[in-house]
Amino acid sequence: MSTIPRILVFGGSLRRGSFNQQLAQLAAEGAREAGAEVTLIALRDFPMPVYDGDLEEAEGKPEHAARLKKLFSEYHGLIIASPEYNSSISAALKNAIDWVSRADSDDEKPLSAMSGKTAVLCAASPGALGGLRGLVHLRAILGNIGINVLPPQVAVSKAHEFFKADGTHSDEKQANAVKELGRTLAGHLKKVL
Repeated sequence: MSTIPRILVFGGSLRRGSFNQQLAQLAAEGAREAGAEVTLIALRDFPMPVYDGDLEEAEGKPEHAARLKKLFSEYHGLIIASPEYNSSISAALKNAIDWVSRADSDDEKPLSAMSGKTAVLCAASPGALGGLRGLVHLRAILGNIGINVLPPQVAVSKAHEFFKADGTHSDEKQANAVKELGRTLAGHLKKVL
């Protein structure tokens, strides 16, 4: 009997109405269609201070960082929709990665909540490149901490035109490409679990 893939999905923005959170939701639909168990979260629901080793030593991991780390630990795969801020990833996304990556004890393996996971990436931006430059940075970061990032990715340019006010989208072909990312991750995980 095969294991049902469990996939955690989120956008890397804190903004209400974030294009990347909407993109994450679209990719999540594809993963669900492919038979994965999917949980869509918003980073804004996990407020945490900027990572600080002194704070961690004095007070331990903040509650929301601990909750997020527990979620990461429980899933096989990740779908991350990453906004591009000044040609890189958002501070909120990097901070979440930094907190989740930390071991809670001396006997915990480094990067235990992340290492061995598989991810797919996407981005949405009002700009012409759709957040592509930020995905290069995110792919490098995740690869360096033991996450297998699959090659396919989607960058949605002119996101303010792609996402309509009523929650629908203007380009069915591009929407399907985003859903296909979720299907691809689910299919990959079914083979390796």
